[in-house]
Amino acid sequence: MPRVRYVPVQDPTRVRDVRVAAEEASAEAGLDERRTADAALVATELATNLLKHAQAGEMIVDVVDPPVPGEGRPGRVVQITSLDHGPGIADVDGALRDGFSTTRSLGAGLGTCRRLADDFGLHSALGRGTVAVARLGPAAGEGSAGVPGVRAGGVNVPFAGADFSGDAWAWVGSGDRLTLMLADGLGHGSEAARASTAAVEELRRWARLTPAECLPRLHTALAGTRGAAVAVAQLDTRAGRLRFAGIGNVTARLREGDRWRSLLSRPGIVGMHRPLTMREDEVDWTPESLLILHTDGLPSRWTPAPDTGPPTADPAVTAAVAVRDAGSPARPVRDDTAVAVLAPVPPDRP
Repeated sequence: MPRVRYVPVQDPTRVRDVRVAAEEASAEAGLDERRTADAALVATELATNLLKHAQAGEMIVDVVDPPVPGEGRPGRVVQITSLDHGPGIADVDGALRDGFSTTRSLGAGLGTCRRLADDFGLHSALGRGTVAVARLGPAAGEGSAGVPGVRAGGVNVPFAGADFSGDAWAWVGSGDRLTLMLADGLGHGSEAARASTAAVEELRRWARLTPAECLPRLHTALAGTRGAAVAVAQLDTRAGRLRFAGIGNVTARLREGDRWRSLLSRPGIVGMHRPLTMREDEVDWTPESLLILHTDGLPSRWTPAPDTGPPTADPAVTAAVAVRDAGSPARPVRDDTAVAVLAPVPPDRP
């Protein structure tokens, strides 16, 4: 089962813990010595920035699917996420330039992170805090051709700093189709993680199927586990259509123009009991669309902020912003929390 490394950064001693987490994740992802050192430096810089500018924050180090995978099982990359509820950054573009500093330091931290990472995204809002996401693969700049015109990403936060999250997300491409899944194993801890991991592995076998066809296969694969709530969304990029089906309490929100629409799941638990017939929603997908899947670690009444998911945003940054905005130090979550996002690629990007 993949491990999720969560490190609350409240004092300088935790910076070392973040660096070690990045080194462990790099070994899991098969990074060589040079790229492992790059990941460790990025993690160290982001953790140090938390203490300098926000006094405290959270770091999540995970091994994830890349944002644009090719056919079949994608390679894996190290994802380093930093989030805080600090004052925010007034000049985001300036903060990414080498030499920029508000604390009389060298000011090379965020610029260094952007150079070393294959992907680097930053979101900051005054009074709400800052999110940064960096991804590093086996070799800088390497990638495979994936499903055109779409990217996906996610953030997964284990409950109470556990080694394993009971939530899991994954996506897989098949021709012009892209399938994104989010699973929430019952409870939390290693047994919940075993259920959600089984769902991920089974998804990779059935990428050619529609969501309504895929869920019965996942139900069979999860028999003998605790079971899980599962949502599956599939985008046909050629037809511009999104299909969705879910069982259990994974929430799906689709942006249509200036409003958000909920896509409904059926009651049940994948692996234990499921509906005899599956409902599948089919809706239009446009260049302005955005799909957010989240588990019940986010409050049930959470709604995306007006600035959620601008066209240039990395989908993992959008997911991390949702986690940041839905919680606070005074309102801790009470379960594993995962958010997965499907977003179109902006027209000016390859």
